[in-house]
Amino acid sequence: MDPQPQPQPTVATSLPTHRAPLQPEQPPPQHTWQFFRAGGVDQVIIQSGADIAHLAELDQKLWVALACPTRGIECDERTLDLIDTDKDGRIRPPELLAACAWACAQLRSVDELARPGDTLEIGAIDDRTEEGAALAAEARRLLAMAGRPEATEIALADVLERSKQLSALRFNGDGIITVDTAGKDDSVARDAIANIITTHGSIPPATDKQLPGIDRQRAEAFFAELGQLRAWAAQARGATTGLALGERTLAATEAMNAVAAKVEDFFARTRLAAYDPRAATALNPSLDEYSAMASQDLGLASPAITTLPLAPITPGGALPLRHGVNPAWAKALRNFRERTVEPLLERSNAESLTQDEWQLIQKSLAPCQQWLADRPATSLDALDEDVRDALLAGDAEQRVMALVDEDEAEQAHNEQAQGLEKLLRFKRDLLELLNNFVSFSAFYQRRGAIFQAGTLYLDARSCDLVVQVPDAARHAKLAGLAKTYLAYCDCTRKGQKMGIVAAFTAGDVDFLFVGRNGVFYDRDGHDWDATITRIIENPTSIRQAFFSPYKKFVRMIEEQVAKRASASDARAQKSLGTAASTLASTDLKTVGTNASSVTVPGTPRRTDVGTVAAIGVALGSISAVLVGIFGKFVDLGVWIPLALIGIVLAISGPSMLIAWLKLRQRSLGPILDASGWAINGRMRVNTRLGGSLSQVAKVPANARRMLDDPFAESKSPVWVGLGVLVAVVVVGFVAWRAHWLDRWVPQVTVTPPVAAPVVLPAPGASGAAPAAAVVGPAASVAAPAR
Repeated sequence: MDPQPQPQPTVATSLPTHRAPLQPEQPPPQHTWQFFRAGGVDQVIIQSGADIAHLAELDQKLWVALACPTRGIECDERTLDLIDTDKDGRIRPPELLAACAWACAQLRSVDELARPGDTLEIGAIDDRTEEGAALAAEARRLLAMAGRPEATEIALADVLERSKQLSALRFNGDGIITVDTAGKDDSVARDAIANIITTHGSIPPATDKQLPGIDRQRAEAFFAELGQLRAWAAQARGATTGLALGERTLAATEAMNAVAAKVEDFFARTRLAAYDPRAATALNPSLDEYSAMASQDLGLASPAITTLPLAPITPGGALPLRHGVNPAWAKALRNFRERTVEPLLERSNAESLTQDEWQLIQKSLAPCQQWLADRPATSLDALDEDVRDALLAGDAEQRVMALVDEDEAEQAHNEQAQGLEKLLRFKRDLLELLNNFVSFSAFYQRRGAIFQAGTLYLDARSCDLVVQVPDAARHAKLAGLAKTYLAYCDCTRKGQKMGIVAAFTAGDVDFLFVGRNGVFYDRDGHDWDATITRIIENPTSIRQAFFSPYKKFVRMIEEQVAKRASASDARAQKSLGTAASTLASTDLKTVGTNASSVTVPGTPRRTDVGTVAAIGVALGSISAVLVGIFGKFVDLGVWIPLALIGIVLAISGPSMLIAWLKLRQRSLGPILDASGWAINGRMRVNTRLGGSLSQVAKVPANARRMLDDPFAESKSPVWVGLGVLVAVVVVGFVAWRAHWLDRWVPQVTVTPPVAAPVVLPAPGASGAAPAAAVVGPAASVAAPAR
């Protein structure tokens, strides 16, 4: 037999819905989504109420963000706190989906959420559900309290105004009552509330205008302890027949306990003195102790007196009760005598007390001592005995708890008002939050995303991609992966401080450095002083990368020239200083005597011919090399432009290639991830988008420009330099073509082999000296002429 099919477990969801449950045989509805592509990612378009209602059906892999912080973004913090149900300071998809589902469940038409605003028609609330009916009733109640019972729509300001007035209401539904909550003529309740605050603490006031108060928990704890004392006292009253003095036994026991420790100390001393009479002197205060007390400001409560024995110590002596007792304990001993000794010993005007009588008194009051030991330890011990007795005898508990009950009766209205505030805030802010969380349409459509803190104006440009940063050092560790030129700034305004990071995505970066100042405008239009504190360098454009090598080369030349000039200036200063010191220390007579040895400054120095020749040869060689290179370059003919392009690419190509690679990787994700977001996709910032995020200064097209600058730099040195350069090039070309520079090129002379000289006799001169003759094609040595 085929096995019976097992029922499939149902999956419960925590998201409420406003739709009727679907039939099991019907497939789940498929919502048609619309996407747009931006930043290299397909992003969903959320623009209708149906999009919000079916958001749970959208695969979260298609969401742009999966978490965002509740602080540091341009969205109402109260709205974010209402969505953040676990109060961890972050919003995640489950919380956002729950907010969407709750808002949809409270409205008749979900299209209300697609019309952002802080007002809502009461008729738009779905009063067919219990929660919706309560919200609609609360809306009408608030309008009636505001004096507009005929109004058909409620605004968020109406709900917030009611919240502001709660502190002025006697019963505001927060479950907290103060002394003023009780009527002015109800002194019992007022005193009881004050005593509860004294013994069990209070709830701090929400505003400066409010008083500290108590809640049900504190009131119940106070009266529970009061009930324990009442039961304990009733137990004593029920057992008075078995006590030594009846109802007066408690007072007698308390009087005895007040002096019990000192009485025991006295009798222990007397017994020790009876054991050894020599100890009596040591057990009594010495004259040195009294001398030390004589130099002090004494009082009956001074420790120097209270620590003395109750009376002078004698061997086996009795405790005096009237005369000769320690003045610090005289009052306590009198109470002990009147309330305990005389009633129990049944004698009046007792003068002393022996040790046997003391033990008898302790034995008689032992049952009461046990009863006192059973007294519950409570916080009410901080109150006076008379106050406790009044609370035990009165009806303070009924009065205070009635006030708590009446205040809590308003709590239901508070919860409904909070729900109404939540619905109004979701209607106003939910769509905007979704377009900055599920998709970044607000950012890519340049409508201002919630993570954009404002606009930074610095270095003749404005930066719109500005994110608030609490810790720049921590943020920079991850934000560097964005491959974007980032400038961290500290902003100050009227004692307030804020950290931001701005992305420079267009223009050059030659004059961006730490310490430069600008102005930052937040989303509310407030201006802040901004100072750059940290920079993460990356290329901003291909154009900037093209000119970067040349700018670096010129900067290096300027630095080297500056160093050489500085070194030359230092040498000149040192030489002048040495010369001045020499002249100042020279004797005038010596100068006059050796005038012939003094060198006249105007006398020209002799020039070294070898040095001049070496300089000439060097210049000639350099000129020859340059002319040779120029000649080869001219020989290229029509390929000269291609050669120029090759030279430029050889210089700027690597920089442009690196810039192109980094610009392709430029992303928004790491910047937001470092700020606490969880970006799900790779949000690219291409060149076109970057150009719109950082805008350089431009003169308006319809502006009239007056180009006559009275302080413009003179251009004549530039033109003179260009003219000289052109002339040098032309002369070099002509000289190369006319072979004028051949003289500078060293000529190599090849000497052929020299034949052996043949000596021939001169004709007609037999006795004359022979003449040397060289036979060959060329003579390397010529005979001297006669």
